[in-house]
Amino acid sequence: MELISTADIDAAAPRVAELAVRTPLLPCPWARGRLWLKPENLQPVGAFKVRGAANALALLPEEARRAGVVTHSSGNHGQALAYAARAHGVRCVVVCPDNAPAVKVAAMRSFGAEVVPVPPAERARRAAAIAAERGMTPVPPFDHRDVIAGQGTVGAEILADLPDVDTVLVPVGGGGLAAGVATAVKARRPGAAVVGVEPELAADAAESLAKGRLVAWPTEQTQKTVADGVRVGPSALTFAHLRERLDGIVTVGEEEIVAAMGVLARAARVVAEPSGAITTAAYLAGRTPGGRTVAVVSGGNAAPDLLARAVAGEEGRTEGVGEAEGTDTGSGNGSL
Repeated sequence: MELISTADIDAAAPRVAELAVRTPLLPCPWARGRLWLKPENLQPVGAFKVRGAANALALLPEEARRAGVVTHSSGNHGQALAYAARAHGVRCVVVCPDNAPAVKVAAMRSFGAEVVPVPPAERARRAAAIAAERGMTPVPPFDHRDVIAGQGTVGAEILADLPDVDTVLVPVGGGGLAAGVATAVKARRPGAAVVGVEPELAADAAESLAKGRLVAWPTEQTQKTVADGVRVGPSALTFAHLRERLDGIVTVGEEEIVAAMGVLARAARVVAEPSGAITTAAYLAGRTPGGRTVAVVSGGNAAPDLLARAVAGEEGRTEGVGEAEGTDTGSGNGSL
């Protein structure tokens, strides 16, 4: 299976720049100067997904544009594809799980998408059926080379801003972001560790890497995590990238995820949804290699009630968090 290259990511950069924000690295003095955040929550759709959607839509042939595009998504990719489709004058249908956060469903509709709610286990099949019935082009959330290349621009920007980075922490769900970031970082700084982070309740990628083959967890299991953006597992394409280029995966618990949302809001003034907070959760738990670390905050489309609960929670550890670097302070270790 052919993997994407840094040339694919470099070629995607100008197409991505037409619709995505060039996010900065935010230093975190409360983490003893060892942590930076890559705040993809600042994107126009509140998540990194706009990068992959922008690249895929820009490369879509004219005939396919006229027919429109369809995808399945828990929300962030759906928003991103709808946003990019509107910019290119393309019709867009998003099949989403019927338990998707209302804030994400509303955003998809606000960008002009037709939203089709279905039971979580049915979304991929329903999207395929709509594509066949209407002649629309499927643009999946991660199982697509152009999407992965677009997401890889996150890694290229990290290296441009912090060339001597030691560790990059990236959320893993379907694996498109991790695949792209690992490609960009490992090609230009092989000594840096690119580490994926998953919830304990949806750690199918960690198990897959440990066993050397794809392992699919049942939907009824992965739906239990609060991190709705990473409830899906990798595809054969993204797993091939992760197996070749990722340095490992660590996992975090549900309370750790919500606590990290609170720390990010209070200490960094960053709004993160659960999926976007899992990298910081891993750092705070001391499960990462250490050194100069960048945590990718993949999105900020948090449900208001959950965000309020996280911010109002007990004060997170915002002083001396670097003391635990490279150590295991609790359960939930992955394959690192």
